[in-house]
Amino acid sequence: MAKSEECLICKEPLVYLNEAINMKCYICGREELSTAKCKSGHFVCDKCHGSGVPLIKEICINSNSKNPIEITEEIMSKSFIHMHGPEHHVLVGSALLTAYKNSGGNIDLRKSLEEMEKRGSQVPGGTCGFWGACGASISLGIFISIITGATPLTNNPWKLSNLATSKALTKVSEIGGPRCCKRNSFIAIETAINFVEDNMGIKMENESIKCKFKEKNNQCIKNRCPYYN
Repeated sequence: MAKSEECLICKEPLVYLNEAINMKCYICGREELSTAKCKSGHFVCDKCHGSGVPLIKEICINSNSKNPIEITEEIMSKSFIHMHGPEHHVLVGSALLTAYKNSGGNIDLRKSLEEMEKRGSQVPGGTCGFWGACGASISLGIFISIITGATPLTNNPWKLSNLATSKALTKVSEIGGPRCCKRNSFIAIETAINFVEDNMGIKMENESIKCKFKEKNNQCIKNRCPYYN
């Protein structure tokens, strides 16, 4: 039986291509280059796939939690967050910004979340396989970039944003594929908690993670995943 990670239109399995081709989104009709469609030929663009992304900001604005894992799981439980998809590229950094602010971080949360949405939405789906850089790890890097004010011309902030991303990517790569947006999001969050305490002196709350989404993942790696049991 097809699971919720598959085609949003017909629930058929997705097919990934070796090269990007021009496709027309079944929902909005917009044409763009993509490397993914379902077996029946349906293509859904990243914007339509992540149509609920603006709601992430509102959940975060109304959260008092200092625990980015708790915030992440709350957002992941919403129907607009699919098993896999580019919405995780905004989700990770948004949860971290919220917990960081609530733990004493000196940021304008709404403004920071708006910037996170802009930047994270530019990271397309499938970057883990096609770019060699998991979007959840990139979202962590965006988070660090926002709170430190990093630009391509800064010194230490530039260093920290790249270092944080690399630490998460190392952990992601050590486990191996296939991808799981939930697993990789949790890895990025756990990496961030330690990184922020070590480098910014802000201690966010933490907790052990037990995956609540494994039954929805056709490619779950089970006992190879640190969150499976």
